[in-house]
Amino acid sequence: MGDVGACWDNAVVERFFGSLKHDWLLKVPQPTCEHMRNDVTAYMRYYNLERIHTANGDLSPVEYEQSSLRKVS
Repeated sequence: MGDVGACWDNAVVERFFGSLKHDWLLKVPQPTCEHMRNDVTAYMRYYNLERIHTANGDLSPVEYEQSSLRKVS
């Protein structure tokens, strides 16, 4: 671990929140907190189950993890 507030310590979370803000929340009106909560939940499902990631060989995070587990078995 590095210094307090060092973004590279939690790069995965920083990347997720950056994507959440720029790909989703800033493009969709958020009239209520409940609407935003539901939207964030939907984005988390999309990000982990559907959205391809080039760093994962164009697989979603869940597909990448499952393929990695199959290789170990």
